[in-house]
Amino acid sequence: MLNDLSPDDRLRLMKFVCSFAWADLEIRDSERNFVANLVRRLDLGEDEISQVQGWLTTPPDPEEIDPQDVPPEHRKVFLDVMLQMIAADGELDPAETESFNLLSQLLA
Repeated sequence: MLNDLSPDDRLRLMKFVCSFAWADLEIRDSERNFVANLVRRLDLGEDEISQVQGWLTTPPDPEEIDPQDVPPEHRKVFLDVMLQMIAADGELDPAETESFNLLSQLLA
C-alpha cells in the first residue's frame, strides 16, 4: 500500500499528515511519534525528512495542499493514513474531523 507510492506521493502524503497534525493548532508528542514512524515506513531520504521536520515546526502552506494532486489510485491510502493521524493523539478534535470530512469529500 505505502510501498506503491512514488517518492513525490510519499512526500505529498507527509505534507497532508503534517497539515492534519496542525488542525487543532498543536502538535502533540503522540502525533510526532506517528509522523516519525510513518517517515521510517516510507523510507524517506534526509532532505525529505528535513522537510517533514520543518512542517512539524511550521505548518505547510495551505495553498500547497491540494487534494486534486492526490492520484486517484492512492486516495484511499491517503484517507486511511489521515484517519490514523487523527487517532494518534487519542482525542477526536472537531477541527480534525472537519478537515477529514472535507478531504474525503474532495477525494470522492
